[in-house]
Amino acid sequence: LGKSSHPVSFQFHKDGFLVLEQFFSAEECDSMRSQIQRIVAEMEVPLHCRTAFSTREEEQLQAQGSSDYFLTSGDKIRFFFEKGVLDEKGNFLIPKEKSVSKIGHALHAYDPVFKQITHSPKVQELGRKLGLERPVVVQSMYIFKSLLAVTPHQDATFLHTEPLGRILGFWIALEDATQENGCLWFIPGSHTNGITRRMVRAASGASTCVEFVGSELAYDDKQFIPLPISKGGLILIHGEVVHKSELNSSESSRHAFTFHVMEAKGTTWSKENWLQPTPELPFPSLYT
Repeated sequence: LGKSSHPVSFQFHKDGFLVLEQFFSAEECDSMRSQIQRIVAEMEVPLHCRTAFSTREEEQLQAQGSSDYFLTSGDKIRFFFEKGVLDEKGNFLIPKEKSVSKIGHALHAYDPVFKQITHSPKVQELGRKLGLERPVVVQSMYIFKSLLAVTPHQDATFLHTEPLGRILGFWIALEDATQENGCLWFIPGSHTNGITRRMVRAASGASTCVEFVGSELAYDDKQFIPLPISKGGLILIHGEVVHKSELNSSESSRHAFTFHVMEAKGTTWSKENWLQPTPELPFPSLYT
């Protein structure tokens, strides 16, 4: 990523993350939440979630169908469900809005509310403070965080660039994120050692759509520090910093909107990444 002499840039490059409280207003957070409620209300359950299986082969074909659903979601707005929330006909076993784990991966391009947030003047100004010259937006996600923990990982495992160090995550808390409801945890300074694992597109004809190369290191729990953050706060996440979130053990949800930016100057996007720009949606410039 760009280096600049701005204190924001220094702190970010030292730790591999940066917490900026109250970056977005309560109104901006509420507008994203109500927009997501509208999107979920109009949501159609994808066909691959509605089939009853009988044979093993059909199950594999079905899994391939859902993998295509994932692999081709880079330039669409698609729904990803918690496990066990749908019956075989695609009917919800629990309230619809509690069934979705995330919505991705092109809200920033196709939804006016999320597009405005992603390209807001303060985000662009922050990019310039960080020394980004040609940042492009590669993907976005709305994360509901109802229950599950997210194991320790590095974003560059999934979004690989040559050279490394060109991916930056913007993680926006749309509600208070606390240790009880699953805030993010980081290992400070862990962004300087490269990556040990990559998720790549599998060869055509393989039984899965992606596969992992390399292995995730075992991390010492004691190295992680929690980063609780209030509604409207922004966490900047270096592509190689190790982070996780624990189970949401509370009654309250922990909604977040997140998007990833790549410094495109002098950078090659890996052809093996699951996510690829398309003719319909080349990666848009962050700066407008």
